[in-house]
Amino acid sequence: MIETGTQDALREEVYINPDANNASIIQISVLVPCYNASATLQQCLDSIRSQTEKRLDIICINDGSTDDTLAILERNAAQDKRISIIDKPNAGYGAALNDGLNAARGQWISIVEADDWIDMGMYFSMLVFFFGTREDQTGRIDIIKTPYWRIVNAGQGKERRLNCAYRKNVNPSTQPFRIAEGSELLAHHPSIWSALYRREFLEEERIRLRETPGASWADNLFLLDTLLRAGTILYLDQPFYCYREDTPGQVAEFTRTHPLLPFERWQEMLDIIEDVGGLGGAKDTIDSRILSAHYLRGFAHLDDIQNVGLLEDEAVATAVKAMFERMDADLVLSEPRLSPQEKELFLRLRGLPERDFDSREYNRHLLRKGLRSLISDGPANTLGSMRRFLGKRH
Repeated sequence: MIETGTQDALREEVYINPDANNASIIQISVLVPCYNASATLQQCLDSIRSQTEKRLDIICINDGSTDDTLAILERNAAQDKRISIIDKPNAGYGAALNDGLNAARGQWISIVEADDWIDMGMYFSMLVFFFGTREDQTGRIDIIKTPYWRIVNAGQGKERRLNCAYRKNVNPSTQPFRIAEGSELLAHHPSIWSALYRREFLEEERIRLRETPGASWADNLFLLDTLLRAGTILYLDQPFYCYREDTPGQVAEFTRTHPLLPFERWQEMLDIIEDVGGLGGAKDTIDSRILSAHYLRGFAHLDDIQNVGLLEDEAVATAVKAMFERMDADLVLSEPRLSPQEKELFLRLRGLPERDFDSREYNRHLLRKGLRSLISDGPANTLGSMRRFLGKRH
């Protein structure tokens, strides 16, 4: 976090940069993809409209909603001239965001999903952080990234804010950095919305989302396309984005309904890594930190599958085995964040010889993880997480 004194000193720089005095220059285009979001949309729009950074272009994409979403958008557009509406037949998340990207005019791109909201100082703080970095000495900065708040029990009277998995765990040796220095960002929820993307960067690299209907996890591929191709990234370890987290029951139901989707996306993401990070598929040129992070993501998908008892399903087992076949065995077996049980399953499905694993390093990892959770989320939430974790392992 930038100290208060530094923020105050940079405040003037943010507002006297050449674009600040030109009302026609839009600093940030905010893309809001909407599908049947009437229950949460007004809170989302209020949080964007009330941002301390006012130079916004708010593009709302109504993706064929059948509820009152369009009426809510039209009411807000009548009140705020910064809001424009793209009303279109339903085509899915990726297509909706692409329509927004094609219409964007801002220097930076932000994504806010219609069932989430953002804290009031998000954009101003991120721009202050950006202007406090000597971009002329470090090369062009293409992404400004932050962690996010996990909102548990949203709207149920017992709402809580918990830290996301990578807060305080992204520690690059320099700022800005290339993604290998912040590979922790690749191992968890894609969270493509807790970031600003330079619009020229997306245009030059021709980065768009894959257009597939339904729950297609298009954000996973966008995550890799952007972070791997970025010249440099800035990371501000301060959460502003409030993400309504699915309940364990919702996660389990999605996994039962779409058991193969995570593994299909994992394979496509590895294709991107090998293409962008490995100079056309030369795997020995890919930084091992990037591969390890992607492997951890794959094991997290496997964990969800095991939780609903689908590992014995023939199609699922085939997908898991295909994923394991593309993993470097030495990297997997030396990864301290994987349990002995996970490594044993890897060996079995790969048809490799069994071996004994020392659990001490993994236990130390769990201890460090527990202490971080205790400090950031408190005893009650940490205990609940431990119980869920131990329940998965027994």
